[in-house]
Amino acid sequence: MQLSPYDSEHFPEIREGVRRLCAEFPGEYWRELDVRREYPTAFVKALTDAGYLSVLIPEEYGGSGLGLSAAAAILETIQAEGCNGGACHAQMYIMGSILRHGSEEQKQAYLPKIATGELRLQAFGVTEPTSGTDTTALRTVAVRDGDDYVVNGQKIWTSRAEHSDLMLLLARTTPKDQAAKKTDGLSTFIVDMKKALADGSLTIRPIRTMMNHATTEVFFDNMRIPAANLLGEEGKGFRYILSGMNAERTLIAAECVGDAKWFIRKSADYANERHVFGRAIGQNQGISFPIARAYANMRAAELMVHEAARLYEAGQPNGAEANMAKMLAADASVEAGNVCIQTHGGFGFAEEYDVERKFRETRLYQVAPISTNLILSFLAEHVLGMPRSY
Repeated sequence: MQLSPYDSEHFPEIREGVRRLCAEFPGEYWRELDVRREYPTAFVKALTDAGYLSVLIPEEYGGSGLGLSAAAAILETIQAEGCNGGACHAQMYIMGSILRHGSEEQKQAYLPKIATGELRLQAFGVTEPTSGTDTTALRTVAVRDGDDYVVNGQKIWTSRAEHSDLMLLLARTTPKDQAAKKTDGLSTFIVDMKKALADGSLTIRPIRTMMNHATTEVFFDNMRIPAANLLGEEGKGFRYILSGMNAERTLIAAECVGDAKWFIRKSADYANERHVFGRAIGQNQGISFPIARAYANMRAAELMVHEAARLYEAGQPNGAEANMAKMLAADASVEAGNVCIQTHGGFGFAEEYDVERKFRETRLYQVAPISTNLILSFLAEHVLGMPRSY
């Protein structure tokens, strides 16, 4: 069942290759990992070896040099095939900060190894327990000491920290009350996590959540970072992080579209196969209409994802489109998940059907990496010119 013309018109060869790879990791694989709370190492390795996680890295650094649309097609297809790219999608986009703002020495040192998978850059140290999404209020500090910076503080909801070699860390290098603007005085660093763990200055504590998300809280205790690992200029880190968020939101939106496609296909197939009172349950409008509405909403979200990616690739501002794509796609995937559960009845809650697992996974994106309310606040203020919401 082809749910969208984009499936055959945009990167069909890439999509087919991803489908073949995903077929090697069926529902049983994901269910077992979910029960044991294990990281999908084999799946991530297969994606890495096939070159799918390095599509955004330029060819001169060992990647494919493709655009955001290709990356979106990969992640969407992973989700649509019942797998979960959340374990490794950050490997695609976090390196963008190095690509855009790093020195040539940093690019040469890290990007080729990220492309091959020799180095995993999947951890993003931004959110803190006391600041949440108010990034300018973070308290982790980095103080210059000779050729190093000394870091103290804490981050939370740092996903994949246990499975990364490097972390992109945002820390305050100038006290907030001494910064010209509240967004100044924050700096971005490339952290060698393996070294910090070995010398005891970095501690990682897993957080158990409702889905197998490999998220953690991390603590920095006089962790030393070479000054050479500062990304760009000191004090300008907030804008470096911000510049990568629109790509992240566009790719997360593509994943949600993929989830919605999986739910819709699963619902339609079950509605055709399941017979009650002598006929397929799909003959009942109470079953077919919600699936059809979920399809319409998925297609609308898909169009916004493609618009956000198009603007990004053209070098044009896409903040509004990336945020709207993320919100609409997350809404569409949750709606499609609800419909899928309702269509399956009690079987929708049974592990063997994978519906409940996929629903738990896609529900995350109502909250992360940015909540729906913050997107609405952004649109109200920056697009519609309304007063700032609090």
